[in-house]
Amino acid sequence: MSDFVTTSKYFVYGGLASMTAEFGTFPIDTTKTRLQIQGQVTDEACKDIKYRGMLHALYRITREEKIRALYNGIAPALLRQASYGTIKIGLYNSLKQHLAIYAKGETLFNNIICGASSGALAAAIANPTDVLKVRMQAATSEMYAKRESMLCAFNKIYKTEGWNGLYRGVSPTAQRAAVVAGVLLPFYDFFKSKLLSTDIFVDNTVTHLLSGFLAGVLGIIAANPIDVVKSRMMNQRKLKNIHQSHIYTSSLDCFIKTIRTEGPFALYRGIIPSYLRLGPWNIIFFVTYERFKILF
Repeated sequence: MSDFVTTSKYFVYGGLASMTAEFGTFPIDTTKTRLQIQGQVTDEACKDIKYRGMLHALYRITREEKIRALYNGIAPALLRQASYGTIKIGLYNSLKQHLAIYAKGETLFNNIICGASSGALAAAIANPTDVLKVRMQAATSEMYAKRESMLCAFNKIYKTEGWNGLYRGVSPTAQRAAVVAGVLLPFYDFFKSKLLSTDIFVDNTVTHLLSGFLAGVLGIIAANPIDVVKSRMMNQRKLKNIHQSHIYTSSLDCFIKTIRTEGPFALYRGIIPSYLRLGPWNIIFFVTYERFKILF
């Protein structure tokens, strides 16, 4: 029973810490999404370049749509973290502990495998909430004001676009989650272990903060191209039973068309708000997560 309780705690702490970090950094995530979906030559609705950067996007959204617009999609985002964060962190720690028994100790390579596997599985399960979050973030305040409840929005996507609509972009989402979790979680443990092995650092908030920051730098460099593809795949709509051309037929098609029509640097569009979100997100998450482990 004690092993079950210990394992369960990782799931609960992971979910709560993820929701805390999500709420604290959500306005930055909204600006990142708006920056990533603009400038698509192949999508008339997102063709114009409205925002010149993160600060300009924050300014225009706040001025034209009010501060509330920065939190468009917060409900499905928190629901996503309640599922995605819970599964990802709980599964990562469980896999890591079991693999360490057979491997006679933890290794960075094994932890990368555990992180990538848990991230991909958790993201695939939580994909419908991510689709709704992206669409609500992409909507202007006028469009958002006409929204239904979250359950009605889910139902509308299902009725008009089918299961494919709810799982739009599941491939790049799972790929991104595998990359992010495969970098962030094991490298956080790696940096934390290395810092604690010195005579300078102890197991406290400063060590957790620095470890999260270093892991975040690696994570965003690896994940941003996939994040751009994910946002664009999720934002496009195709009604079921109606024959119409896709803007992007697959993640690879989106990747190729983005480079061909906008250049390779388009894959790093929104990288500053992505990092400014992921950096603080990691810090809030890991500090909160470690605090839960100490308090409970």
